[in-house]
Amino acid sequence: MRVLISGAGIAGPTLAYWLHRYGFEPTIVERAPKLRTGGYIIDFWGIGFDVAERMGLLQDIRREGYIVREVRVVGPDGKRVAGFSVESVARIANGRYVSIPRGDLAALIYRSIQDNVESIFNDSIAAIEPKPGLALVKFDSGRVREFDLVIGADGLHSRVREIVFGPEKQFERYLGYKVAAFEVPGYRPRDELVYVMHTDVGQQVGRFALRGDRTVFFFIFVDPSPAIPDDISNQKESLYRRFGNSGWECHHVLQALDSATDLYFDRVSQVKMEGAKTSWSRGRVALVGDAAFCVSLLAGQGSGLAMAAAYILAGELHRAGGAYQTAFAQYQKGFGPFAERMQRSALKFAGTFAPRSRFSMAVRNAVMNLLRVAWIADFAIGRDLGDHFRLPAYETEREVDVWN
Repeated sequence: MRVLISGAGIAGPTLAYWLHRYGFEPTIVERAPKLRTGGYIIDFWGIGFDVAERMGLLQDIRREGYIVREVRVVGPDGKRVAGFSVESVARIANGRYVSIPRGDLAALIYRSIQDNVESIFNDSIAAIEPKPGLALVKFDSGRVREFDLVIGADGLHSRVREIVFGPEKQFERYLGYKVAAFEVPGYRPRDELVYVMHTDVGQQVGRFALRGDRTVFFFIFVDPSPAIPDDISNQKESLYRRFGNSGWECHHVLQALDSATDLYFDRVSQVKMEGAKTSWSRGRVALVGDAAFCVSLLAGQGSGLAMAAAYILAGELHRAGGAYQTAFAQYQKGFGPFAERMQRSALKFAGTFAPRSRFSMAVRNAVMNLLRVAWIADFAIGRDLGDHFRLPAYETEREVDVWN
């Protein structure tokens, strides 16, 4: 079966890997002219870690990733006010925990399939027309091709979802925050393997030192308006206005922002497809990853969930012998309830990133300091690090009725 996958982020290449392994013929289309890099640092563990292990990627991920030693909150004068050692997190996860730039993870997954899967960059799906036994796809470039299935792995602002299911506003639930990230070379100071952040009421900025004398910066702030500035200069101006009067290193950070040519800037949202009659699929089209169930970065494991969903979708297509309607139904039956639980869980962490009052910020800092005590960390973090989800084993079929 010929399967067109829209999106070369995390979910798309993961899906292509498993489809190719099962004998399908996947094609990836990506609207960016090349593989996207940059973004923010993610914590990678749980089911995403398990999928990566089955793909043989763990050695590469550990090599490219970072074992963060400490999360440190500093005040306007740069002095520590809160924080904890990440050693407890790694211990609870049995060492199956690493921090890695999202773009680096995406690149590792893509390199595992680039020699076996057709990739089309600098193009996008313009229309999908159902035909007997196939889907006719028209591209922005003008080309027209036939596929058996089309999968939207194109993120929060999915073009496939909009074409097939309707406008984004039907499914996106804005959570009231904006987020931005960029990286630059040569920034000083550097705190190796320490994530340093400064929080004001309703906003936070952090930095992390990368290899190659690079530093990545991360912003999150409360904003009642979901509107996104339309170009990078206006996005930078929005950050200047928001963080220009903050303490700590913010003035220096914004000076570094001046030289940045690549800025990630977006709103923090979730995607809920309950308004769609057939939810994650319709006809020969299905959604995966953020396009189907974006949990938002507040969940801390969106990339892992995207990889798991892609693995399951490919596995169900393999198990069903290409009977896509059966596969789509089983995919959502199995993974849908878990994705919904992760969405609910993510909402609890919003105040951790950008507390909306000084009292909330003080409580957050006190809790972070308590995490330095091992048994408290085990109790508080252990519940959130447990995915409570068993991945099916499609190749060996040891878990045939995993959803029943």
